[in-house]
Amino acid sequence: MRSWMPAGLVGVIATIGMVLTLTQHWRRGAVLLGASLLVAAVLRLVVPPERAGLLAIRSRAVDVLCYAAFGVVMVVLAVQITRGSLTAE
Repeated sequence: MRSWMPAGLVGVIATIGMVLTLTQHWRRGAVLLGASLLVAAVLRLVVPPERAGLLAIRSRAVDVLCYAAFGVVMVVLAVQITRGSLTAE
C-alpha cells in the first residue's frame, strides 16, 4: 500500500460528499463527509505510521480520537435535522 492511498480514499469519499452537498443533497453529503472522517479514523488506527501519509498529523491516539469524534458529530447532526432548509427565515 502506498502512503498516499489512505488519504486518497478519504479524499474521494469527502469529494463525493461535497458534490452531493453542493447539488442540494446536503444531508446525504454531510453524512458522507462524516463517514469520510470515520474512515480516516479507522485507517489511522490500522495502517502503520510510515504508511499513513497525510492522515498522520499528531500521535495515533489523538488523530483517531479527533477523526472519530468529528465524524460521529457530523453524522449525528446530519441525521437529526429532519425538516426545513438551512437558510434563515
